[in-house]
Amino acid sequence: MRILVVGPHPDDQELTMGGTIAKLASSGHDVLLLDVTNGEPTPFGTPERRAQEAAEAARVLGVRRHALGLPNRRVEHTIDARHRLAAVIRTERIDVMFVPFPEDAHPDHRAVTRIAEDARFDAKLTKVDLPGEPRYPKWLFHYYCTHLRIVPQPSFLIDTSGFAERKRAAIMAYHSQFVENEKNRGVPDWIAASDRYFGSRIGTESAEPFSSPEPIGLHDLTGLV
Repeated sequence: MRILVVGPHPDDQELTMGGTIAKLASSGHDVLLLDVTNGEPTPFGTPERRAQEAAEAARVLGVRRHALGLPNRRVEHTIDARHRLAAVIRTERIDVMFVPFPEDAHPDHRAVTRIAEDARFDAKLTKVDLPGEPRYPKWLFHYYCTHLRIVPQPSFLIDTSGFAERKRAAIMAYHSQFVENEKNRGVPDWIAASDRYFGSRIGTESAEPFSSPEPIGLHDLTGLV
């Protein structure tokens, strides 16, 4: 399958579903990370440095990466933004989308989710000035990169056993964010603790939580953990 993981800023995808991304890529799926903004400014980063870190994280996970080029801290839900993302869906022939959980304290995250959900609809339109053929990804799932102090209540968990180290390596590729920035040095550890907790809920080494706005169909029970 062709899978699109939409992130408001570089590192959002790795922090919250890096294990799933690595697992999907290792299973042969074509995974594209889409950074809506470059994430700058930050205390220790630069646009050039963040781009290098993002590229290294993608290499660690074994996936492709693309930047949409919207301005950080000023992301707005506009027709232009929707159509930019819809063009990616069409030209990349996306089957499945992962986007941020819609309830968030960060305005960029809320805007990106709305843009991505509407771009999914726009991408299927005919007689519209967009590249590629009409496309409507069958599945859209939310991952939890929210800044609210909430405990996720997911629709499902993906077993990420065996991918914890690769996820951590991808996170640590963002040296400017999680090594040089003392305030954020504990983030990789509590992310790992969260993954272990969700793994414990399904009896696995680690897991990552997701929600679905639509019902998920099963052919049978063989895929259940």
